[in-house]
Parts: sequence; C-alpha cells; structure tokens
Amino acid sequence: QIAVNVLLDLHDTATRLLADAGAIHTPTLMLGAGKDWVVSLCAQREFFNKLSSSVKQMSVFPNAYHAIFQEKNRHAIVRQVRDFIIERFAQPPDAPSFLHADQIGYTRDEYQRLNQPGSVKFAVARAGLKAAGRLSNGVDLGWRNGFDSGLSLDYVYKNQPRGRTPVGRLIDKSYLNSIGWRGIRQRKAHLEKSLKSAIERTHRKGCPVRILDIAAGPGRYVIETLRTCPEIPVSAILRDYKQENIDAARALAQEFELDNVKVEQGDAFDRLSLASIQPHATIGIVSGLYELFSSNEAVLNSLAGLAEAIEPGGYLIYTNQPWHPQMEFIGRVLRNREGRPWIMRRRTTAEMDQLVRASGFEKIDMEVDQWGMFTVSIARRVFSLNNRAC
Repeated sequence: QIAVNVLLDLHDTATRLLADAGAIHTPTLMLGAGKDWVVSLCAQREFFNKLSSSVKQMSVFPNAYHAIFQEKNRHAIVRQVRDFIIERFAQPPDAPSFLHADQIGYTRDEYQRLNQPGSVKFAVARAGLKAAGRLSNGVDLGWRNGFDSGLSLDYVYKNQPRGRTPVGRLIDKSYLNSIGWRGIRQRKAHLEKSLKSAIERTHRKGCPVRILDIAAGPGRYVIETLRTCPEIPVSAILRDYKQENIDAARALAQEFELDNVKVEQGDAFDRLSLASIQPHATIGIVSGLYELFSSNEAVLNSLAGLAEAIEPGGYLIYTNQPWHPQMEFIGRVLRNREGRPWIMRRRTTAEMDQLVRASGFEKIDMEVDQWGMFTVSIARRVFSLNNRAC
C-alpha cells in the first residue's frame, strides 16, 4: 500500500511536470504500454509533445502492460533503449543556449499570453480581493505598495495575521497561507542557510567577509542571519532603490543593534555603480529581483556589475522562479510596485544558470522548495591566474 500523502505529492509533481515539460531539452526516449491501466497514455503523449528536446522518440507497445520491462517478450523494448543510448553517446551532446530565451521560447510565449486580456472571472477575483483589502492588513499593504514590494515581502516573512476584525484576521491568515507566500518563506529560509554557508566558507579561507545585497528591500534575511554568527567579523552593504525600503532596513539594523550594516540607495541594474563599490564584496546577493524583469539583457547588465563588485573567488547568492502554479492569477489579479499587472516571465533553471555562467560565475550549490517554485543558488566568482582569489 502507498500512503495517501505520497500519492497526492506524486499527483501534484506529475501535474507540474506535465505543465512544465517545455523546460526539458534533454534527449528523451518514451516507452508507452497500450494496456497500462496505471498511467494515462494520453497524458504521456501530451508530455512528449510539449518537450523542447531536439531529439525525442516515443514508442507505444500495444500489448504491453504497466511493468513494461517485465514483459515476457521484452527483447524489442530493451533493444530500442540500447540503440537510443548508444546513438546518444556516439554524438556530441547538444547544449542549447538560453541567453535569448526572453525573445524566443515557451516561457516567452507564456509571458506574451499573460499580457493579453483575460476572462471576466479574473476581474471578479480582483474586485473580491480589493474588498478583502478593507479588512486584511496584508492584502491592503499589497494594494497600496504592490504585492511584489519589499514591504509586502517583509510582511509575508513575519507571517503574523492581522486585520481590522476577526474576519479580517481570518482573511489575512488565508492570504499568508497561500502556496506562493509559503514558498517565499521557504526561500527566505534557504537564503539564510546559503548566506550562512557562504559566510563560513569565506571565513575559513581567511578572507574578510563583506556582503553586498544589491536589492535588499528591508534586508530582513541578511540582518537576521548576521545575528546568528556574532563570532565572525562581517560587514554588509544593503542597497535598494526605494526610500521606504532603505528606511525600513535602517530601522531593522538599529533594532538589532548592528553597527556593521550600511544601508544606501542604489540601482541594481546600474553596472557602473555596482562596479565602483569599494571595497569589493566577498559575498554578493541578488534575491527576488530578476524574477520581476523579463529582459535577459537587463539581467546580464546587472550580473556584469556584480562580477566587477565581487572579488575573484567570492560568492554570489541568487534566486530564481522556474515554476509557479498561480502565474495567471498573479498576472491578471494582482498589481506590482508600479501599480501595473504583476506579470512575470519564468526562467528555467538552465536559463538562469547560463546567465550567471556567462557573467563569470560557476554554480556550486542550489536549494529548492518542495513545490519546485523558488530556487536559491550559490555560485563562485571565477578568477584567472592574474587575480588573487579571496
């Protein structure tokens, strides 16, 4: 017997895999069984058709059952698998470039669709959520400042339902418990874990620990992490372009009595401004920023600035959103910090990692939540023989 929770997780994962099959570019051989009463052959065909792989094959064996490799006459099945594997190893691997995935590709197509008018049900949902904002503090904050704003994220991090009435607090609790915000809180935990790991690695190498967060918002995950390692000398520069976030970060640093945190205004996409920061950081952070911008050119420009701001051998901690089950709801109902529809273009993990690699970093670690929505990665700044590694 299989536990119900395991079956539910399998169903959710299979649904996500089917919906996001376009992210797969690996050569793929699929084998289907005509008498399989466990797995839907229709779903298998849908998955196969959505694959972005340039090399893909699907064969259906009409008289085979679910345990296809346990069939009595399985020699034809095994032979096909063997031939496919031998053929793949006989050819050089195909390594597609995703640097222009913002201009062509299935996430770009999805982004374009979200920019088209939606159905009436989303207008109704928007009206309902605006009404809820009169009672729920979190929803009200989202409508006033943008659901993607630093202040909104800080409210989600705190995870303390508040409202004008008991009903308002109940609405706020439901809002904070949505799958997206649960994923965001898990991302925060992964950020803190990754940052602490980078601090300890840098300290063990005998290098000064200098942190630079180029879009820190209120800076909660950095400031709370610094409190957990008081024995290590650390300095941090927290930058943001919005004054309200700068004020919130300064207040939080003062509340925690941290005098090693400097908060300043700055544009995360200004390459020259980032490159001019002195002294150079040994740990750079960009969290929750690139997910808000579709253009890869803008991201590459920002990463180039970070590459110049981080010492060779230093670390970059970056986030990504390869998947979200509520992309359409978010884009058609919620508003961003600029008062516009909060429409995002997802980046596959392969795309984001290529952007980072093209900017002079080598990925060494990654964390991801149980729903596969948000990743937190660590990359090392590549150094040449002319550079001394930190």
